[in-house]
Amino acid sequence: MTMKTTYATTATATEGRMGEATLSDSKLVINMQPPSPSADGNNPEQLFAMAFGACFDGDIDIVQKKNKVKFDHVTQTEVDLLVGEHNEHRLAVKIHVIASNTDLSSEAVQSVVDEAFAMCAYANTVRDNVVTAVTSELKS
Repeated sequence: MTMKTTYATTATATEGRMGEATLSDSKLVINMQPPSPSADGNNPEQLFAMAFGACFDGDIDIVQKKNKVKFDHVTQTEVDLLVGEHNEHRLAVKIHVIASNTDLSSEAVQSVVDEAFAMCAYANTVRDNVVTAVTSELKS
């Protein structure tokens, strides 16, 4: 399959989890900190959760338009950093979509969510490498 680049950016990190991260095409500077409730900054897992969630939520819009269905949605993305007994590290991702304002059934909403997951760039990047769970609920 041939693919073309539609966007590219470069992130630069210095000093790892105790430094900062910048982007080549933005003035954004992120103060990096290890995971901690009192951290004065952000950690890579938080940024990954935000990026994955935003991308996935946008893919739901694309699938809705393609299938001519509509519902309001909020996407919650939880990223867990896992450490094994031999200090190996892995991520687990849980995506939960809360849908509302629709006549669709909960099964039809989940079908849209599943189709969005199948096309999501982040999901395709981590497929078979990161434990993922994708769920949805329909709120009245």
